[in-house]
Amino acid sequence: MKRMICALLALLLLAGAAGATETADGEEWEAVETMKTVAEVGVNVPSAILIERETGTVLYEHDAHKRLPPASVTKIMTLLLAAEAIEAGRIALSDSVTASTEASGMGGSQIFLREGETMSVDELIKSVAVASANDAAVALAEHIAGSEGEFVALMNKRAAELGMADTVFSSCTGLPCEGEHLTSAWDIALMSRALLGHEMIRSYTTIWTDSVRGGEFGLANTNKLIRFYPGATGLKTGFTQEAMYCLSASAQRDGTEYIAVIMHAPSSAVRFESAKILLNYAFASFKSVDIMQDTVPAPVRVSLGESEFVQPVPAASGKLVLPAEEASGLTRAIELPDMLVAPVAEGQELGRAVLYNASGEELGSVSLVADHASPRLGFGSIFLKYLSALCPSGL
Repeated sequence: MKRMICALLALLLLAGAAGATETADGEEWEAVETMKTVAEVGVNVPSAILIERETGTVLYEHDAHKRLPPASVTKIMTLLLAAEAIEAGRIALSDSVTASTEASGMGGSQIFLREGETMSVDELIKSVAVASANDAAVALAEHIAGSEGEFVALMNKRAAELGMADTVFSSCTGLPCEGEHLTSAWDIALMSRALLGHEMIRSYTTIWTDSVRGGEFGLANTNKLIRFYPGATGLKTGFTQEAMYCLSASAQRDGTEYIAVIMHAPSSAVRFESAKILLNYAFASFKSVDIMQDTVPAPVRVSLGESEFVQPVPAASGKLVLPAEEASGLTRAIELPDMLVAPVAEGQELGRAVLYNASGEELGSVSLVADHASPRLGFGSIFLKYLSALCPSGL
């Protein structure tokens, strides 16, 4: 079945067709109708995907569901769980973490933690995000979950929640280990998008050089795009002999952010160049437009309600990603009733805002919902209301 699905995706790609895939939370990722083929874009790697971060719109993909080892790109999930733990108040950046035997014994990229050495969560996150330090990742995992094994269970749970159907994790680092450790470019885009939703993480992923241990140990970002690609915001590199060269690269310009994922590239130069090609393609060929474009709908009157009016507000961001040549001559319309009858619930759908192209074809819409509830007035209140209307000067 999985092979059949992959084959269908490949056919859709080659035909330049539009489609949608639903994630676990019910959100659909739309593919633009002008999606180009591998040859047209000029990226030649086994697996890749390009998305717009806010909407999740897929702008390009090639074998994006191919299951491959991700190497240190795994640490996107490690950082995501850390960011969520901080924002939930379960841990703090100022927490002091003592390195265990396991953490200090990690190989590969590292900051050479010594057993018993203490380091703050802030420095550990910095070491993971900038230098891809395996020892820092394990120390962070142990601080959050008690052990790397328990942390890996949390990683797989969160992956399932994000709809990462191609993924199974067996470590928090991506180093070769016992057990299956695979994901896909599609799933990496999912968790990259989730991570970039935490604004705090950008203060780490955009660092080019820094240090820990009071300046005694220098860090240099493994993602060279941070220095050399305008607008780069992250995100994570990875390499092992099995995984080859992997990368999740993100960049933002004029309020629009794209994520390009490259898997199993034959060299570091190829992964960075491939990501640059995809990001350049995104910035040159697409434009993010707001269906509302700062439009504020008029309040809707509520008959027999405790509140006489409710304010329609967009239920979602209302952004669309369009081919650049189609992003001009757009028109917008607000569709709302003249009046509602109470009760009206908070979040109740009232109407929609619609975006049309220059030919008058509907491109997309966003639901407009009530900003607050307006319960129905009781009989006594209704009587007094009408009495007041009939006798404005009183009895």
